[in-house]
Amino acid sequence: MWIPPGALVALSILFILIGGTLIYASSRRKNQQKAEKKEYAQVRDIPSADLIYTVIPKGTSHQDKEYTGFTVCFNRDNGTANWVGWELTADKVKGTVPRAKNFWCDTDIDGCPTTDDYRRSGYDRGHLFPAADAKWSADAMQECFSLANITPQDNKLNGGAWKKLEDRERTWASKFGRVIIVSGPIYQKGDTKRIGDTGVRVPSAFFKVILAPDLEEPSCMGFIYNNSLCPGRMENYQMSVDQVEEITGFDFFSALPDEVENRIEAMANITMWNRSLQ
Repeated sequence: MWIPPGALVALSILFILIGGTLIYASSRRKNQQKAEKKEYAQVRDIPSADLIYTVIPKGTSHQDKEYTGFTVCFNRDNGTANWVGWELTADKVKGTVPRAKNFWCDTDIDGCPTTDDYRRSGYDRGHLFPAADAKWSADAMQECFSLANITPQDNKLNGGAWKKLEDRERTWASKFGRVIIVSGPIYQKGDTKRIGDTGVRVPSAFFKVILAPDLEEPSCMGFIYNNSLCPGRMENYQMSVDQVEEITGFDFFSALPDEVENRIEAMANITMWNRSLQ
């Protein structure tokens, strides 16, 4: 079949343009990947304490205290923490320190509840930083029973979905080497119920955000559970960190480079996390 010379020239130019576009796109993608790898490498160098620190809305009551292995940002108006954050590593998961038995009022914390506040309240003394994450240190175990680390929690949640999530976090820490966890209660305007003489406020829900900073591509995700029976799969309660931030008003993992933070906090990767355990 005869093709006019002009058409051959046009086709040659078209192929050159397409080839040039593909080469440019490939080069641009490689440069982007190199930039992302550099940013991800920077994440692994950020101290855990900086990753844990959570920015809360201005005017929110707060008193920060660093305990052995975890940090509490306490709210005297609620009698509970705004948030509690900690680093959980594969080595810490292997701890063998036995569980402590005695809850205690931390008099260094303004408004810290007493053991009597929870007695016959109908609510569990729910740990935010769990005792099972403190088995690596006798001091951490004793300090995690500070009532500044405790929140009124429905037994159906505390012994059910919440415990399952805590168990999974330890599995992730063992697999990934390190995870950063921040957890706390969620209060809405209608949450007016209080317990004990201190007036500990009962939350309607709980949040948890988890960051795996040492993966080749760092990843994070969030969870929200109502303070009640939460049946079904863990995936039903999982969401992006951006979504948890919108609900709580908190800014998590703000020490991350902005581009990394924006990229990973918009994702919800529990499927990828669980697949890596297989």
